[in-house]
Amino acid sequence: MDTDTAASRSRTDLVEGLMARFPHVPREAVIKEDLLRGGMAFDDSALSGAGEDGSGEVKPKSYFIFSFDHGTLPELGAAALNRPPEEVVLTGGPYDLRRTVVSVRVNPSSPYRVKPGDDGALGLYLDGARIADVGLPPMPDYYRHTLANGKSVMEVAPTIQWGYLIYLTVFRVCQYFGAKEECQYCDINHNWRQHKAAGRPYTGVKPVEEVLEALEIINRYDTAKTSTAYTLTGGAVTRHVGGKDEADFYGQYAEAIEERFPGRWIGKVVAQALPKADVQRFRDHGAQIYHPNFEVWDRRLFELYCPGKERYVGRDEWHRRILDSADVFGPANVIPNFVAGVEMAEPFGFTTVDEAIASTREGLDFFMSHGVVPRFTTWCPEPTTPLGKANPEGAPLEYHIRLLETYQDALDTHGLASPPGYGPPGAGRAVFSVSSFMDSMPLPDDATEAAVPARA
Repeated sequence: MDTDTAASRSRTDLVEGLMARFPHVPREAVIKEDLLRGGMAFDDSALSGAGEDGSGEVKPKSYFIFSFDHGTLPELGAAALNRPPEEVVLTGGPYDLRRTVVSVRVNPSSPYRVKPGDDGALGLYLDGARIADVGLPPMPDYYRHTLANGKSVMEVAPTIQWGYLIYLTVFRVCQYFGAKEECQYCDINHNWRQHKAAGRPYTGVKPVEEVLEALEIINRYDTAKTSTAYTLTGGAVTRHVGGKDEADFYGQYAEAIEERFPGRWIGKVVAQALPKADVQRFRDHGAQIYHPNFEVWDRRLFELYCPGKERYVGRDEWHRRILDSADVFGPANVIPNFVAGVEMAEPFGFTTVDEAIASTREGLDFFMSHGVVPRFTTWCPEPTTPLGKANPEGAPLEYHIRLLETYQDALDTHGLASPPGYGPPGAGRAVFSVSSFMDSMPLPDDATEAAVPARA
């Protein structure tokens, strides 16, 4: 496998070398991708001090679906007891960074460290040198209120992407279970177990009425209307939850939300690639965007990394269903995600960046030729997953930077633009926090995002 580092090479050398090699990729994206793939450490004094009940001044990390950490809660030390912030925003420094929102992935051994400087202001340090000023997300007013049963809004309806997106993980576990079914990079089931073991509130199935009550609080106190979209998601349903199949289970939330709050938010559903009739139910219930994630393009890797999806649906049928769903939602509103970086995971992945990029480009061209624009999340190698355990350093940073270049080239080739529902594109404007694909988009003439799909 290609390697990023040698004993005599600092991370700063690596980062600055890639900035020099790929000057057309925003320097903000280079830093952001390195933080997302490898995590960041926090001095104890830099931790938020925020409570799950909305106390404190900093919005805490909500663990909204996966751990997105490089250690289990018992291994994170102070960061497990005193929650880190949900995200950080980077500006300034020697690279003159424009405003860059980055999801927090805790790694106590990371060369990146958030700590206060001599002046007391928080900074991001790499190899001991301050490279950016660090801003923390303020505690939103709606987090300071609880549901009638005492549950926190953060537990039921956390917001991410600097408040843009309400993330509704309404089913906290996945029915793809065990080594023969679970996706090999995914820790959704472990994340549920570790929070329950730590005594934290972590509801397995969120009742519809609790979700509506939390959204009512957000709607009441989010007077600036910063929250713009919601995502309905959770684990795969291969049998039933509460007597409902996957389409009806997730669809009931969309239907209830759209009835109670018509047009308030862009409605997005992340679910398996379902048959066309099931997808139509999502649309009939008012969802506007559908994310049937294809995870990884290469056939062999899909079969190895997503054994449950291969067993229950199969790669070819999964792709057919994605294209069929474009007939229901319109191609621009079908946005399948892939997990960027698992293409190079040992022992099965590609051994060179060239091979991995070529494979991913093949997948991009396949979908984009049908008007479907995939997006991606930067792989975080969580240590309780098979791929994370075998690849604690993740994929090479060069892969992630070249993917940004390749992704933009594919969009240009097919005459497509950034997908709707992700906020404004461009470095300094993007809020999507778990990859840099939106930061790497060309700056538009204004700060508006891609057009939101019209309702039927």
